[in-house]
Amino acid sequence: MDIDIFDETESVLKKDEQLVHDIISFAANHINLPENSELSITFVDNNRIREINRDYRHKDQETDVISFALNDESNDDFPINMDSLGEDFPQNLGDIIISIDKTAEQAKSYGHSFERELGFLALHGFLHLNGYDHMNPEDEKEMFDLQKEILDAYGLKREK
Repeated sequence: MDIDIFDETESVLKKDEQLVHDIISFAANHINLPENSELSITFVDNNRIREINRDYRHKDQETDVISFALNDESNDDFPINMDSLGEDFPQNLGDIIISIDKTAEQAKSYGHSFERELGFLALHGFLHLNGYDHMNPEDEKEMFDLQKEILDAYGLKREK
């Protein structure tokens, strides 16, 4: 799996970037994604994620993580038949944007480590890129159970 990580805040430690890379790779193996899958993750501050949330989701507020799935089916999109591109063509899943400010705020609020919150948010965004959602109770249970299963198996359990 090819994971590009960008830090617009210039504040994320290399060990935290490595944690995000490792948990996404672990999750990709856990859900049996093809090895030629790729995605990007960008770390931003609260101001930047608020702009993105406002411009793309029409919600003028800060949030913790936003996912832009490349293969999301939308009436505005031109559908791509990934099967016609062949096995060797990389499968770009999309982009994940994480607010480092929100990560720190939520870690403190929930009483666990910055690393646990960062891993959780990265995984949450990753699952959205792979078609998981929490818009209704059944989908929420499926997604949240899978999140817990992956985080626990990786060793990043909730501390409280």
